[in-house]
Amino acid sequence: MENVLDIYTANPDPARPLVCFDEFSKQLLSEIAAPIAPHPGTKDSPGQPIRRDAEYVREGSASAFMIAMPHLGRREVFIGKDARRTALDYADAVAFLCDEVFPDAEKITLVQDNLNTHDVASLYKRFEPAKARRLAAKIDIHYTPKHGSWLNMAEPTEGR
Repeated sequence: MENVLDIYTANPDPARPLVCFDEFSKQLLSEIAAPIAPHPGTKDSPGQPIRRDAEYVREGSASAFMIAMPHLGRREVFIGKDARRTALDYADAVAFLCDEVFPDAEKITLVQDNLNTHDVASLYKRFEPAKARRLAAKIDIHYTPKHGSWLNMAEPTEGR
């Protein structure tokens, strides 16, 4: 735990951005009834939200990654091709982080939980060795302690 807390309190380094990384699942829903617009000319019209019926159809679920950058006041959501909780989705999310979000970073300090797919081996399952090695060299992984995933700043912002 001290390791993660030390990382959060260290001075931010633009060449080594701090990223908190966590998976979350969302239920996919479809509406059955069309939304009801506010009635024009009433106090409900300007600036009032559209009313929606609570009835829906379940369409499955999707897994995504919350990428929180607390020192930058920024966050991203990554949804992989398969949108499942697999090593391949994890590897795609790391590649997105390294190649799209921080292509110029020297190293990325990555705080994440210790899920079985959240390791460098996942990169080698998805990519050829040269790319996997390049991505692995760019990330500095710090795991939250067992029963301490709440220390990951990405966790409270998932799906919000």
